[in-house]
Amino acid sequence: MTQASLPGTRRETIVQVAVFTAIRVILNTLHRMVYPFLAVLARGVGVDLIAMSYALTARSLAGAFGPFAATVADQRGRRFGMLLGIGLFTIGTSIVIFWPTFPALILSIILSTLGKYIFDPSMQAHLSDRIPYARRGRTIAITEFGWSLAFIIGIPLVGFLISRNGWMAPFPLMALLGGLIFIGLFWMLPKDKDLASEKGTTARFTQILASIPVLMGLAVGLLASAGNEVVNLIFGVWLEDSFGLQIAALGAASAVIGLSELAGEGLVAAFVDRLGKPRAIGLGLAANCLAALFMPILGGTEAGSLVALFFFYLTFEFTLVSIIPLMTELLPSARATLMAVNVAALSLGRALGDLLAPRLYSLGFWPVVLGAVGFNILALLALRKVKTVN
Repeated sequence: MTQASLPGTRRETIVQVAVFTAIRVILNTLHRMVYPFLAVLARGVGVDLIAMSYALTARSLAGAFGPFAATVADQRGRRFGMLLGIGLFTIGTSIVIFWPTFPALILSIILSTLGKYIFDPSMQAHLSDRIPYARRGRTIAITEFGWSLAFIIGIPLVGFLISRNGWMAPFPLMALLGGLIFIGLFWMLPKDKDLASEKGTTARFTQILASIPVLMGLAVGLLASAGNEVVNLIFGVWLEDSFGLQIAALGAASAVIGLSELAGEGLVAAFVDRLGKPRAIGLGLAANCLAALFMPILGGTEAGSLVALFFFYLTFEFTLVSIIPLMTELLPSARATLMAVNVAALSLGRALGDLLAPRLYSLGFWPVVLGAVGFNILALLALRKVKTVN
């Protein structure tokens, strides 16, 4: 399937991008709310935090199956993939309403996460089919606003609902919105073309594994995510150890991270197509190295630490969002499958960072910083092997 191969007016595309962004705010709000309200959810279903950690582990394992589930968008069509994703999200959020127990919450988290991991690559593939590569970065970046806006708008709304009506309060709203989204997408999206002649799932995975540029593109995201996660897992501990102001510092840090993510996505929307995707990624990785190196230098004060965190997360978000449009063009014949594999690669990178971060921090904060820089340098080396149009 070639770029811009599907018909559609500019107005239709603008409307779809706006709708997809709003949908991703909702999906990402449920995905991200687990972290700040982990203790509240645990008390609600009568378990401890260790048990809740098992639920998040199950969610991570569900993410590993995302690439296999998302192949449906290459085999059955983008519309089918998006509707399947929203359907699973709606079923997942509905389960807790009728069965407010810990097993139900685990099942809810798994299904809603799987729904998100099917919807996102299906949506990205749909837009990539319609929008030329030269203008695709801006469009993809706009839909990525759904990630940061979930943290800035969605999470405070969830907190308000929980404070007034208890831990279950967000789930009926999410289920209702999921049902409305399903109906809206069913009506809005064009029917999928006949894909009976498309390659099977095994053939698409074989294509991915046989392409060095594709594998190097996946490596860029994996390594950049590992570098970010090395700091991401430790920054709260670092702030607490440095200032002894855990609640205040982490509250401020959360706001800083949300705003920096929004700024990073905005910069991608403004510049990635002008710079070219590989160049933008390279600049982002280099800037992220500098931001990491300034963290211990500026970390003598709480304000300096938050400034350093802002630029570290801004440059990472710029890098990560720039990677997405690049990946959409590396293997157009298996676009949705590759985008789902990319999500799995990012998850693997985060897992690698989680494994290394505590060990590096036991040696001090500078080893953490140097670990992040090291992963970024490896990502830059992998980027040199990625060959695609600018």
